[in-house]
Amino acid sequence: MKKTILFIFMTLSILSCKSQQFKNYNKPLAELLSDSLFLNKPVIVCVEKSKYKLSIMIDSITVKAYPVVFGGNPIDDKLKQGDKCTPEGKFKIRTKYPHQSWSKFIWIDYPNEDSWAKHKQAKAVNKIPENANIGGEIGIHGVPEGMDYLIDNRINWTLGCISMKNIDVEEIYPYLNENTEVKIVH
Repeated sequence: MKKTILFIFMTLSILSCKSQQFKNYNKPLAELLSDSLFLNKPVIVCVEKSKYKLSIMIDSITVKAYPVVFGGNPIDDKLKQGDKCTPEGKFKIRTKYPHQSWSKFIWIDYPNEDSWAKHKQAKAVNKIPENANIGGEIGIHGVPEGMDYLIDNRINWTLGCISMKNIDVEEIYPYLNENTEVKIVH
């Protein structure tokens, strides 16, 4: 009995910490965005790689935050195809669509002008090979069905994309469009 009570207490403590780390994580985004303070204002997506966090923001206010994971190298900025890094910078959403493996795919405009400048500079200083390709098809997506543990355990499994739980990507999906700004920082 004591072990059961201890297990329940520890589970509730972990869930409480997670909801504090990810603002309003247990509240529906639709409810939060219906606040008159946020009506008819554009949503901004802010990804903080070092915190494994994606935030939905309006102006400078974080409305809700979600846990996410990245490519196999979550620290460095993406410079070339195959480096398993998630790019850093300011992007826009190119398009979005349902995806058979990851629920939804929200495609960002990597590589953009700044990405190309970083890529060329890395070649110029021999940080990457002269024949390296810049890569592409970077986006925000879910996980294969039944694999939420990848997010819960911070397993960086993508080739450079931002991955979140399917329920979370499905929640943000309707609020994002081709004008939505995506900021990715270390």
